[in-house]
Amino acid sequence: MLRVGSVVLGVSDVPRAAAFWTEALGDVPREEIEEDWVVLVPTEGTGTHLSLGLTETPLQAHPRIHLDLYAGDAAHQAAEVERLVSLGAQIVDWDLYPDDADFVVLADPDGNRFCIIDTGHHRRPA
Repeated sequence: MLRVGSVVLGVSDVPRAAAFWTEALGDVPREEIEEDWVVLVPTEGTGTHLSLGLTETPLQAHPRIHLDLYAGDAAHQAAEVERLVSLGAQIVDWDLYPDDADFVVLADPDGNRFCIIDTGHHRRPA
């Protein structure tokens, strides 16, 4: 059986992206950070790796693949959005938000889109 081992993001500056994502996720480089490649791994040793590879491919306004990062509730989501913005992320003026969105779209310093999900959103009583 296969499993996802690593998600790969194309970035224009690998050291800058590694600095952002190590702070954002608490991951560490598996090996020395190169100018064109690094693999970040969870500090506890298990979980999906995040690989950052140098690319010149242009960004997509509505990327086909992105990361969803889970927060436990709305307060945790808001705190994480604030923390990630302080690390260099930007809030994206997303034109596809549903009326009752449980996510906030951010972009990392390279412009890669990712979402912070309020996982408690749909568990609330109506």
